[in-house]
Amino acid sequence: MTQSRDSLISLIDTPYYHCISRCVRRAFLCGEDRYTGQSFEHRRQWMVERIRYLTDIFSIQVCAYTIMSNHYHIVLYVNEAESEACSDEDVCERWEKIYAIPPIVQRWQKGELTSD
Repeated sequence: MTQSRDSLISLIDTPYYHCISRCVRRAFLCGEDRYTGQSFEHRRQWMVERIRYLTDIFSIQVCAYTIMSNHYHIVLYVNEAESEACSDEDVCERWEKIYAIPPIVQRWQKGELTSD
């Protein structure tokens, strides 16, 4: 059963987290698939670039990572002080680098909202 992030992450206990994600059904993340002979090695660089991009946006630092043929491990440090220092505008600007901003948030950014 899934759990909300606030029940999984407790920065009071530790700011370090070991995260794992894996492929299923013999899918390959990187390396060469011995059944088809197809190489997925190019994805390793994609993963490294994406990790760098996301750490530049969020208040998270990478301590260590490894990318294997069907899964990866990443050890993250949550920089709570940097996160707390972000204003609402900073959060919106960072969010906008990854996702589309909803129209109501765009109106808030332009100062067009008349109520809280």
